[in-house]
Amino acid sequence: MSDGGASENPPTPLSASHQLWGGRFAKPPSEAMAALNDSLWIDRRLWPQDIRGSQAWIEALEHAGILSAAERQTLHEGLDRVGERLAGGGEADATDEDIHTLVERLLYEEVGELAGKLHTGRSRNDQVATDHRLWCLEAIAALDTEVSRLGASLITQARAGIDLVLPGYTHGQQAQAVRWAHVLLAHTWPLVRDRERLAAVRHRVAELPLGSGALAGSGVAVDRELLRERLGFDRVSNNALDATGDRDFVVELLFAVTMIATHVSRLGGEMVTYSSTEYGFIKLSDDFSTGSSLLPQKRNPDVFELARAKASRTLGNLVAMLATMRGLPAGYSKDLQEDKSLLFDAVDTALVTLPAVRGAMDALEPVPERMRGALQESLLATDVADDLVAAGVPFREAHGLAGKLVRTAEELGTSLRGVPRDRADAIHAALPDILSRLGSFEESTQRRATAGGTAREAVLAQLESLEGRFL
Repeated sequence: MSDGGASENPPTPLSASHQLWGGRFAKPPSEAMAALNDSLWIDRRLWPQDIRGSQAWIEALEHAGILSAAERQTLHEGLDRVGERLAGGGEADATDEDIHTLVERLLYEEVGELAGKLHTGRSRNDQVATDHRLWCLEAIAALDTEVSRLGASLITQARAGIDLVLPGYTHGQQAQAVRWAHVLLAHTWPLVRDRERLAAVRHRVAELPLGSGALAGSGVAVDRELLRERLGFDRVSNNALDATGDRDFVVELLFAVTMIATHVSRLGGEMVTYSSTEYGFIKLSDDFSTGSSLLPQKRNPDVFELARAKASRTLGNLVAMLATMRGLPAGYSKDLQEDKSLLFDAVDTALVTLPAVRGAMDALEPVPERMRGALQESLLATDVADDLVAAGVPFREAHGLAGKLVRTAEELGTSLRGVPRDRADAIHAALPDILSRLGSFEESTQRRATAGGTAREAVLAQLESLEGRFL
C-alpha cells in the first residue's frame, strides 16, 4: 500500500521551477529553506490519493460550471497518464516541493495550460488533509487484516493446545494451573479490542475536508456531497477552519497502532520467556529464529524481541505527534507536515511486525512435558482454601490456613500432600481429609468453570465466542 518507507532520509532538494505559490515573492526559496520545507521525500507515496482526489475535484468543478465536459475529460485522462508515470517509477529524482506540486507539474506536461484550472477553488490545506485521510482509510483496512490474521493464528494454537496444562503466572510467580489455550486467548481478546478501536478510528477518519479551501471554505460552489460520494467518505466536515487543521485522526490512528504494537509486544515478551532454556514451554521454528555469530547452539527469539522494540518506536511517534499539536491554533500550520512521517513509520512498522509475529506463532510448537514438569503442588493452595470454605470456614481464615499449610510444606521440604496428617490437623481439623482428596492439576483447572475461566468448557466457550471475529 506504499511505494516508499517513512524511515528513508530525505534527499537534499533543489529549487523547483514549478511552484503552487510565489507571485508575491521577489526571490525563490534558498536551498537551505527548501531543504527544510520540501516534503516530497515523504509524501510522494500519496500520489494515488492525490490523483484520486483531483479527479473527484475536477468532476465537482464541472458540476459547478467551471469546467466543460471536454475539459473535465481531458484533465481526467491527463491525471490517468500522470498516475501511470508515477506508478512506473517515473520522476524518482524529482525536486518538487511536495507531491501536489509534482502531480500538477506533470499534468501541465500532459495537457498544457488547461492544468492551471485544476486547483480552482482548492487549497493545499484541504487537499493534503483529504489525501491523508484517504491513505488512512487504506491503512486501517490493511492493519485490520493483519490483526485479524494474528488473532486467527492464536485461536488455531489455542484449539490445538486446549488440553495442555501449565503454570499460570502473576508477578512473575507461579499462581494457579491454567490451560495453554487460556494463556493464548489472554493475548487474543486484546486483538478484538484493537479491531474495535480501528473501526472507531475509521469512523472519524471518514470525514471529507475537501471543499474547505484554505480555512474559510471554497470560493467555488462545489457540491461537497458529490465529492463525498465519489471519494467514499461517510460525511463532510462541519467547519473549514477546523477541517484543514484537524489531525485528531492521525493521533487516534497512531494510538490504535500503538495499542496493537503494545499487545504484540506483550505476546512477544511472554513467548521470549517461554522459549528460554529455563522454561522450555515452547520451541520456535528455525525459519522464525536467528542464531549467534559466536555461539553455535543458540536459537534466538529475535522476532519477538524486535516486536517489543517496535512498540517503543511506535509509542515515540504517538508522543511526538501529540507534542506537535498541543500548542497549535485552529487552521493549518506547517508543523502539521510532520504528521505523515510519524504515521507512515508507525503503520509501516506494524505491517512488517504483524506478519512476522503471526508466522512465528503459526510455526511454534508447545512442549507438553516441560509444561507439566514446571507444575508445583503449591499451585493447588487456592483449591485447599476453597475446600476449607466449603467446609464452613470463612474465606479470610481459610486463606490464612492454606498459607500456613504451604509454609509447613516448605519447612519440611515436601509437597502439600506430603505434610504429615498430624501437622495438617494441627493447622485445621478439616485439612487431612481435604489433602487426601486434593485433585490433579487438570482437575484444578476444571474447578474454574465460570465464564472466562480456564476450565475446558469455559475455554471452549471463549473459542466459540471468538469464532467469526477473525479471518
